[in-house]
Amino acid sequence: MSGVDSVRELVERVRGNPDEYNYTGGLSDQDIERAEAELAATFPPSYRLFLSELGSCDGDGVELLGVYRTPARGDRLLGTVSQTLETRADDRFPPELLIIEYDGMGGIVSLDSAQPDADGEYPVVVWDPGAADRGGPERLADDFGTYVQRRFRIA
Repeated sequence: MSGVDSVRELVERVRGNPDEYNYTGGLSDQDIERAEAELAATFPPSYRLFLSELGSCDGDGVELLGVYRTPARGDRLLGTVSQTLETRADDRFPPELLIIEYDGMGGIVSLDSAQPDADGEYPVVVWDPGAADRGGPERLADDFGTYVQRRFRIA
């Protein structure tokens, strides 16, 4: 199953179970392009679909940052955009990583934009301040959709 297909399954599950999942709402193409410009990166197809359909999402004990706004923060793009930009202030954090989740153990789960595959998908990796000493971030999945499938136990 492709990464995009996995995200489609997540979207169906989330929308079909509103008592179990929360999501902020899909982003417009303009907002996605703005998020990419602020991060100086292009999102892979599976993550772009996630953003356009859900924005951000939580359920089953999983919280994917996505991209969203709140009334209190106005037009500021939060989630992946704000967290990535803030974390880039740490010189140890690789600038090609795009944060999608925190693992609860000090790890920052990210899309690695420096390693696109033939379909334009990025691997999902986990980074922490000691990652460089271990040879770099640990690879968790080949793409965002595969990661989502595992995290939300979609079979």
